[in-house]
Amino acid sequence: MDDFAGKVAVITGAGSGFGRAFARLGTKLGMRLVVADVQQDALDETLAEVNAAGAQAIARRVDVAKGGEVDALAHATLDAFGSVHLVFNNAGVGGSGGLVWENTERDWQWLLGVNLWGVIHGVRAFTPLMLEAAKRDGGYRGHIVNTASMAGLLNPPMMGPYNVSKHAVVSLTESLYQDLSLVTQQVACSVLCPYFVPTGIAKAHRNRPAELANDTPPTLSQRASRALSEKAVSSGKISAEEVAAMVFDGIRAEQFYIFSHPNALGAVKTRAEDIMTPRNPTDPFAERPQVREQIVEALKG
Repeated sequence: MDDFAGKVAVITGAGSGFGRAFARLGTKLGMRLVVADVQQDALDETLAEVNAAGAQAIARRVDVAKGGEVDALAHATLDAFGSVHLVFNNAGVGGSGGLVWENTERDWQWLLGVNLWGVIHGVRAFTPLMLEAAKRDGGYRGHIVNTASMAGLLNPPMMGPYNVSKHAVVSLTESLYQDLSLVTQQVACSVLCPYFVPTGIAKAHRNRPAELANDTPPTLSQRASRALSEKAVSSGKISAEEVAAMVFDGIRAEQFYIFSHPNALGAVKTRAEDIMTPRNPTDPFAERPQVREQIVEALKG
């Protein structure tokens, strides 16, 4: 797909970060937009911005962890625009982190609900609509972009639930790619694996549902993990807008793996070598021992 003018894009997590950047760039390219987010005020800001820039757009408040709400988003898209060409399953949260055994059942439910089930629901709700459009029109082209993370290819410590969710998104998207190849050449997909980019994801707990809140305060390891995560994300040098441009370039090229920081792939190669050798997992911070030292010291309180 290389002609975006007039095409319809659905973007979850559109209230901030990559989602808002996708909406901004989609507007510049003349797309019609369906923007969705669980945070109403942030969603309203995105809609106002793209409307002011001339976009034809609608907004829907959606909790992507709930399949019925994603189904309703798909119906709203067809009602408004009659079709869908790009789907950005982008909504995500950072989770509580910390030592993996200290995460509660509610921690897991919240994080997997958004990061994994949100993508599952998006794939389930929108892929059939895109395949039907392809059957009706030989010139139709569609593309699905699922936002994972470099944590979907690596396993840094103190990020267990997040790592699990993002590995699952990579696997889901690879499976989607293989399955689509059996039935169509008109619908493609990509997985976005960003590294540290200032998006606000480290503060995603602001939208955690009350029913999934913990009854006990965060543990020492969870507090340390949150502080380190916020510092790492905020210090990122590549912007969400730059990543959005990379993603649209990837869509044009039908590129499956999209990386914001290709220089981080050395650690992915090392992990693959760990598996192939086989040998015990290499320390992800082997080249930056000061990070591991900070974590160990933080765990001492």
